Amino acid sequence: MKRTILVLLAIVLAAATTAIAGCSTQQATDAKTNQTIILATTTSTKDTGLLDELLPAFTKKTGITVKPVAVGTGEALKMGERGDADVLLVHARASEDEFMANGFGKVRKDVMHNDFVLIGPAADPAGAKGAASAAAAFEKIRLHAMLSSQWPASNPFVSRGDDSGTHKKELKIWEQAGIKPEGNWYTTTGQGMAQTIIIANEKQGYTLADRGTYLILKDNIDLVVLTEKSKDLLNPYGVIAVNPDKFPKVHYEGAMEFIDFLTSKEGQKLIGEFGKDEFGQALFVPDAK
Repeated sequence: MKRTILVLLAIVLAAATTAIAGCSTQQATDAKTNQTIILATTTSTKDTGLLDELLPAFTKKTGITVKPVAVGTGEALKMGERGDADVLLVHARASEDEFMANGFGKVRKDVMHNDFVLIGPAADPAGAKGAASAAAAFEKIRLHAMLSSQWPASNPFVSRGDDSGTHKKELKIWEQAGIKPEGNWYTTTGQGMAQTIIIANEKQGYTLADRGTYLILKDNIDLVVLTEKSKDLLNPYGVIAVNPDKFPKVHYEGAMEFIDFLTSKEGQKLIGEFGKDEFGQALFVPDAK
């Protein structure tokens, strides 16, 4: 009889333990389901549709909702510096390294890359096509503008002018070319990539664009790729968790789950396949190590 009672007690205790564990698991799942993280990212990840591919898959896997704020990389980093975002997906490595060195980021990982392309009128009056580098192409555009007698200059260079990763890359190329971009041949939009391409198309000008956004728009514009695949046109992206030691209110655990997802086999496969069906090529190349 005593032995039977002990067996029954053991069964009851086991059942209670299982119930408690199940309750804890459910509570953890519910907590994730109710969690929202803020992602500060670039306009290119939004304009290409990549976020529409990645974010639902992440939410389905983890229960965590992602609220994306698509701005230029410069503004995304500023959001991180203010603690206004939990995680960043950006593309300006020097600025990312500075962000980390100043203690605003806790973890940074490589995610993917694509490349920039110089696009312009098919007639290419500046003769930029086939230049050995982007800097050499920029020099030709500047020379063409200086020789033009029109005011304002025909075929201007159209810059985003918004401190985005693309704008930072463009300014670096001008620096490499030894040129200070200013004058009637150089105009800024203060807009995202898609809108800047549209404005450049209207002006039949030149602009620097990420390949992914260009491919999305190319069937609706006249501008064509003139310079590509040179070393100075590589466009790497990194993902950064904002430092909870500086900003205790950030959702660090959710940010790390997002980083783990992007750099996982599943996330990298989604990135590597994105765009193939529609464009015959991937718009981004996975880079996670």
